[in-house]
Amino acid sequence: MKIALGPLQYYWSRDTTMMFYAKVCDWPVAFVYLGETVCSRRHELRLSDWFDIAAMLAEAGKTPILSTQVLLESGKDMRTLRRITEAPAYAVEANDMGAVHKMQGQPFVAGPFLNLYNTPALRQMAALGANRWVVPLEMGEASLREILADKPPQLETEVFAYGRMPLAFSARCFAARHYNYPKDDCHYVCLQHPDGMLVQTKEGQPFLTINGIQTQSALVYTLIHELETLRDMGVAVIRLSPQAEHMETVVQTFHEVLTGKCSASQGHEIMRPLMPAAPCNGYWYGKPGLEMVQSQAA
Repeated sequence: MKIALGPLQYYWSRDTTMMFYAKVCDWPVAFVYLGETVCSRRHELRLSDWFDIAAMLAEAGKTPILSTQVLLESGKDMRTLRRITEAPAYAVEANDMGAVHKMQGQPFVAGPFLNLYNTPALRQMAALGANRWVVPLEMGEASLREILADKPPQLETEVFAYGRMPLAFSARCFAARHYNYPKDDCHYVCLQHPDGMLVQTKEGQPFLTINGIQTQSALVYTLIHELETLRDMGVAVIRLSPQAEHMETVVQTFHEVLTGKCSASQGHEIMRPLMPAAPCNGYWYGKPGLEMVQSQAA
């Protein structure tokens, strides 16, 4: 089972982003998803910069994958989509059906936002060219087992295993609204929140995280206790989502658990103080997502 670094969900400065991916060259990850998937107004990096990062990572022995934007809203977004899907040097993660159509039968990764919840949907996606699918984030172990028992054999499975979960997208920008700015003049306030903006209930309990037009979980999803289960189920890739600090340690810890250098419980204790919020794993067990179910895994 291999490790993938998911696409950067947040808006970081150009220098911060470039330095981050320069470090990734030395991390034990096989795949690195690149590109702006959330908001086209985030332009610290142009598409040409993402291509440059992809070339750097490929030279370092990683497999770069260009991720398409989830919610397309303009002609400019469509032009960017065309440039990504027409880049023959790199694999593509399609995050909407427009991207699937643009791939025209060429191999691609079916992203988690395509909402593939059953075997017939997977068969159709494989027929359209998908060679890997990313499991929807709220899918639990029981449902995944049922699907994997009858999925197309050529279709690899990737599971989101760490990070704040991207739950929904909207045409409205929640971050701009928080500052009383219009969406088209947002002052790029997302730059001030490198791990998103936490939303709490009136009782002070964590509820959601605002990330521009994206709504995320308030807590950090982690399946570090379930790596052996995932491997036994036939999952090929686990996805770790970037965070602003300590990401290298997170990746290294998952790698050490996968390779047997430390136990899952030891890895969890190493990572717990490095997370931007408390951990959760409820969805995996068919429970509310905010819950943290105590696993019996060592």
